[in-house]
Amino acid sequence: MAIKYDKLFALMEQKGIKKNHLRTHKEHRIYSRVIESMQKGGNVDMVTINKLCAILECQPGDILAYTPED
Repeated sequence: MAIKYDKLFALMEQKGIKKNHLRTHKEHRIYSRVIESMQKGGNVDMVTINKLCAILECQPGDILAYTPED
């Protein structure tokens, strides 16, 4: 997968936000299976990216990066 979410998890750590907070956020809840998919480099939709940006108060480029595949 060419999209990497390492920046997401680094930003979460920097802001002190745990994965559980993503699952239990009252306005922008993100399901466990989606979080697991991101950890494995899987695909997520733009609705999820939008929710993450709202929760983390950031831009999409702050949480994901394109890395060309070999």
